[in-house]
Amino acid sequence: MTQLNNGITLFFSLLVEAMPFLLLGVMFSSVLLLFVDEQKLLAVIPKNVVLAALAGSLIGFLFPVCECGNIPVARRLLTKGAPTAVAIGFLLAAPTVNPVVFWATWIAFRDQPEIVFLRVGFTLIVAVTIALIFSAQADVRPFLQDSLTRMMGEPEPATPVPAEAEVSPLLRSGTFLMQSPGQVLQLDAPPAQVLAQVAVAAPPMVTRLRMMVDNMVLELRELGAVLVIGSAIAAFVQVAVPREVILGLGQGPVTSIVAMMALAWVVSICSTVDSFFALSFASTFTSGSLLAFLVFGPMIDLKNISLLLTVFKGRAILYLFVLAAQLVFLLALVMNLYTS
Repeated sequence: MTQLNNGITLFFSLLVEAMPFLLLGVMFSSVLLLFVDEQKLLAVIPKNVVLAALAGSLIGFLFPVCECGNIPVARRLLTKGAPTAVAIGFLLAAPTVNPVVFWATWIAFRDQPEIVFLRVGFTLIVAVTIALIFSAQADVRPFLQDSLTRMMGEPEPATPVPAEAEVSPLLRSGTFLMQSPGQVLQLDAPPAQVLAQVAVAAPPMVTRLRMMVDNMVLELRELGAVLVIGSAIAAFVQVAVPREVILGLGQGPVTSIVAMMALAWVVSICSTVDSFFALSFASTFTSGSLLAFLVFGPMIDLKNISLLLTVFKGRAILYLFVLAAQLVFLLALVMNLYTS
């Protein structure tokens, strides 16, 4: 009974902690959908793939979301036609490289300022590297869920298209198309219905705001459901696996890193507060293992696997997990062996 109570408490604590940031991410996603011109967005992104990956990793300063809110924004970036390097860089770095998390980490580790700056530096190294690896894939669609590739405008067999449709102000990507009565039409509607109801005039601001709210409701319904499932799984694992088993491994330069990375994956703490959790281990764990916890946790944790499955297929998530784990481990090991 005690374990059941603990599991329920952990479940609701994870859910209450994550839901506001998921809502924030959905809000930013809807703003991108309706108020950001994809052509202007693509125009300001550097053509060089390295600079594009770095730019994507730094977008978190403009969209300060945690690992719950970054996924809908990254998904929207992909549907807007942003390069893969930008979307992957944002997905991995935004939960850490943003002013809110930087400030929280500074408050927690004010006596160890190197932890604050190394956290940002290691995150950028890992995010940019993985973004470059994924950008080497000529077509990223095989890694994405089918529903997302349809939103991105996957090529379809050629069909006759009325001339007036070519000048219609459609939202070329996203969840909705604009209709003449100032309403919205979902992308999976029959093509004949789309062509019959598309408007010629640009919609007014009131219509755009209403569409933004409608899109927020739909995305929150979709992503909120999988967040509940992910939080339940994370709570179950925390109750079923004694924490002492993980912490008992943290006595050496290698095992301490593995232990803290496993702990980060299991406890699934939001990046805005994880620095205070890590601070409780500062006296017994190495600096490298603390950095491994602070860098790896916001990138890949247990409760967000279900959210990632709304964007990527399982194989792509496995690649993200393995690449992030290897890079974080190597950086933390260098920290332990040469600086601690």
